[in-house]
Amino acid sequence: MEFKLGNGTLMLPELHIMVMAFVIIYLLAKWSKELETGRIKIFIYFLVAAYVMPVLSYSTLEYDFQLWIPAGFLVVFFYIYRKERYHPAKMKASVLGLFVAIYQIAGHMF
Repeated sequence: MEFKLGNGTLMLPELHIMVMAFVIIYLLAKWSKELETGRIKIFIYFLVAAYVMPVLSYSTLEYDFQLWIPAGFLVVFFYIYRKERYHPAKMKASVLGLFVAIYQIAGHMF
């Protein structure tokens, strides 16, 4: 979306991305209130869980193939279960990060 403002232009992402961002921020803020201390940790768990990386890349003259995995979610998942201070809000934030990671992987495919 573009908005012309005098000599400049305000460039915003597409509407569905903005709606998803508002919903994600709302959910993370709601879940962070469930923790007594360290409320910012919910946002950090989400950001780390949303990280994706390619693990296999194959290229020929006809096509390119890349295999992407949500590496951040795997790291956060095993960290949460190994740590003794498990909290459901942290797991909710990391699963939300997994959904964002899956969206990113789908974006790489098309």
